Amino acid sequence: MFGAKNLTVERVTDDAGRLASIDVLRETYEKEKEWVADGGKVFESEDLEREDVSWFLVKKSDRPIGVLRVMYDPPLELYHEYGFKPVDGDLDVEKFVRENKIAEIGRFAVIPDERKNFVAAAILMRAAVRDTVEKGYSHYITDVFEGEKHSPYKFHTRVMGFKAVATHDVGELNCPCRRITMVLDLKDGYNRLRKANKWIYRYITDGWPESLHEQMLEAGSKGEDWSPDSIATPSLA
Repeated sequence: MFGAKNLTVERVTDDAGRLASIDVLRETYEKEKEWVADGGKVFESEDLEREDVSWFLVKKSDRPIGVLRVMYDPPLELYHEYGFKPVDGDLDVEKFVRENKIAEIGRFAVIPDERKNFVAAAILMRAAVRDTVEKGYSHYITDVFEGEKHSPYKFHTRVMGFKAVATHDVGELNCPCRRITMVLDLKDGYNRLRKANKWIYRYITDGWPESLHEQMLEAGSKGEDWSPDSIATPSLA
């Protein structure tokens, strides 16, 4: 695939991987964006021992170029402290959290000279989504900055299918922009991409065992041809 040459992705499990991830965070969150005073504190060593946190690192020819974090069962009460303002007045946050298994996806960063390579972002999402689906979680929640130059808002909404549910004005990162909180129903997103024959569907689900596909299929779909090999992928070579 175009843009994928020499790209590898790994789940970070040791201090070498953590330090490589910090190189990306220092270049992006600390120096470029100035969202944090010390990029090294974004990925603490304790995260390596936590079962509720997964960090992923993408490299290009062994050079770290991007990171992403998934936090399972995040403390969503923080959103209330931040001034959580639902876009839909009927949204019952407590009910939503109670009835679903939520994972927060964030700390999404790609270094400036690789940012136009959309595959760097896609390969991180592929690793994260598989980890999340295998753990049995149903929804992603994330924040993006409104109006921020390199916001992943369009990627999240147009490609992945996230929907805006709320806004808030402050958060952990030092950015003056308003935060847009978005949610992705993973099963809905899977079935939407599958039915639309999107290349991202085949890419995200590459290597999935049949059991994961069956887990994500909506009711009544099992008789359809849903195999990833049946989905036409555009030639990007």
